[in-house]
Amino acid sequence: MLPTHPRRLAAACAAVTAAGALVFAGLPGAASASPSSPASPSSPSSPSSSRLSPAESAAVGKTSPGVLKAMQRDLGLTSAQAEARLVNEAEAGAVAGALHNALGRDFAGAWVHGTTSARLTVATTDAADVPAIEARGARAAVVGHSLTRLDAAKARLDRAAKRTATRDAPVWYVDVRSNAVVVRAVKTSAAKSLVAAAGVDSSLVRVERTSERPRPLYDLVGGEAYYMGGRCSIGFPITKGSQQGFATAGHCGRAGTATTGYNQVAQGTFQASVFPGNDMAWVATNTQWTATPYVKGQGGQRVGVGGSTQSPVGASICRSGSTTGWHCGTISQHNTSVTYPEGTISGVTRTTVCAEPGDSGGSYISGSQAQGVTSGGSGNCSSGGTTYHQPINPLLQRFALTLKTTGGGDPDPGEPEPGGTWAAGKVYAAGDTVTYGGSTYRCLQGHQAQPGWEPPNTPALWQRA
Repeated sequence: MLPTHPRRLAAACAAVTAAGALVFAGLPGAASASPSSPASPSSPSSPSSSRLSPAESAAVGKTSPGVLKAMQRDLGLTSAQAEARLVNEAEAGAVAGALHNALGRDFAGAWVHGTTSARLTVATTDAADVPAIEARGARAAVVGHSLTRLDAAKARLDRAAKRTATRDAPVWYVDVRSNAVVVRAVKTSAAKSLVAAAGVDSSLVRVERTSERPRPLYDLVGGEAYYMGGRCSIGFPITKGSQQGFATAGHCGRAGTATTGYNQVAQGTFQASVFPGNDMAWVATNTQWTATPYVKGQGGQRVGVGGSTQSPVGASICRSGSTTGWHCGTISQHNTSVTYPEGTISGVTRTTVCAEPGDSGGSYISGSQAQGVTSGGSGNCSSGGTTYHQPINPLLQRFALTLKTTGGGDPDPGEPEPGGTWAAGKVYAAGDTVTYGGSTYRCLQGHQAQPGWEPPNTPALWQRA
């Protein structure tokens, strides 16, 4: 594995902040002009500080050079812009999570934009929230529908899809940027039939015409190939207790399906699989195989996985696949539903990253943070395309798996347990509350907890309630 470049990252971050390009100056975890300001992050070298900035919590400094190079190539960025973008996106995720908690049912979504994601917009249904949003350094957008209402409408479409043909209206999602539920349809009549069957207020829905007919990418590889009659890809290495294995796409195999590795050596067996509905599975491997905290990057370089903090809409994301190699793009929407010939998949993330057969099941990563496993898509890497990934945190939670990470490990046995409900290895969603060391904390961004990410130390992930 090639070394990371923390000095270069630090210099880039300092330059961006000093120039005022980082719109989040003065926010928790962001650098401010005054070193004595309460908003200034504690110096990592300070012995009195244990709090990490959002960028440190997201392990931005450990991002693989391969990821940064792919971002430069596919997003048209310079090296400094790629590094600054990751820092800004980590800051934005923390601020958006805090405002989501503060605004409650008024919250209508958040997204980043700009070459380096230096602008965060937070939407609300109540104009009275604007000062609170702007006070956190974000731009405010007052809209007509809350995220809760749009999510509820989208859930009704999901339920209706179980009894309504959706092959000609294959994709629907909540689009926070346009404050609507979007249904992408080959035939407009199919979209209207789905909306009518769901009983959803048409004022919440926008229909977009598309020629896309997504399908699972079966013949695929993500980090490394594995075989089970066909070919698919390892998503992320995991453990379950002492058992080692990997997460992958559910459409690649059913429980009991045997696998062989990239070298055609006996490898393992599918333990559980969900498809359609979701697209998630995991394989337990035999003792010849060892789980590592890496995915295969450009030119075979190893990319370290630091955690599973979910990135916001608009953030950069890269995909590893043996067919097309490393490609990057941005996150278009979370919580998307897409209809394949085999049925509807819900809760996937829609991205602008291209993929082709041979890439399915593979790894999606933002910086050093695992995002999901390749499910399906349309288009290709010559003319461009759209892909969907099964988010990793619901997969880990569903099967009680622990992501293998570069910083993960057993807690120091010499350290006394502070007590509370927080636990390493547990998956937390935004809004979840825990206790730790006698205090209550609310989760800001979805992630799987690991040693070193205790609530008091990670303001990007937790806020004291």
